[in-house]
Amino acid sequence: MTELELIIDLHKCSERQGPGSESDTLRALDLLNLPTDQIMKVADIGCGTGGQTISLAKNLNGKITAVDLFPEFLDELNEKSHKLGLTEKIVTLEKSMEDLPFDMGEFDLIWSEGAIYNIGFENGLKKWKDYLKVGGHLAVSEITWITQSRPKEIEDFWKAEYPEIDTASNKVKQLEDNGYTLIGYFYLNQESWIENYYEPMIARFETFLKRNGNSELARKVVEEHKSEIKLYQKFKDYYSYGFYLARKN
Repeated sequence: MTELELIIDLHKCSERQGPGSESDTLRALDLLNLPTDQIMKVADIGCGTGGQTISLAKNLNGKITAVDLFPEFLDELNEKSHKLGLTEKIVTLEKSMEDLPFDMGEFDLIWSEGAIYNIGFENGLKKWKDYLKVGGHLAVSEITWITQSRPKEIEDFWKAEYPEIDTASNKVKQLEDNGYTLIGYFYLNQESWIENYYEPMIARFETFLKRNGNSELARKVVEEHKSEIKLYQKFKDYYSYGFYLARKN
């Protein structure tokens, strides 16, 4: 297996591939205050195994196109959707978010939890706006500084890892500059990172290593994830995912 294949293998049996929770998804949905008297057409971009997709399907009057690049994740989502009787509300699409086959103004709502960074926040705002109807809604979570200043170590790390990390006020300005109106904002609490994402991941390390013959590359994947966890534990007061809810003008 390649390193990417091993990372997929580590994450494919998890509810989420990043920080978040059902309560975060539902809080964002509540802030949008969407109409209940019409069937919404929704795209969940970078859906992974679809923890939030399932929550949306249960709580929205709509049909969801769940998009991800990795078929392993979509297989998991399809299986969950079938078990829960949600196949009429969820259709999966294996596509890169750089190459989406959607029409102009096709969607009432575009959702993306912890995934827009793959093409960059502002780039995503611009590209995805075309797929929204006028008055349509956008809900995205994005890595965000939650303080105005922070230690140099974590500043340098994130500037190298993802130069678009910024404060919420600057992210909101990007939204407004690109034709959106902010409806609501909150950032994910530490439980969404530790209890909902990191602790379940740690619990999978042993079986992951056994499944992959305790190979050098598998051990490397585990060590890199452990380093990520240690970094968050050390600097968790300075960054999180911000959840941005907006409407297309």
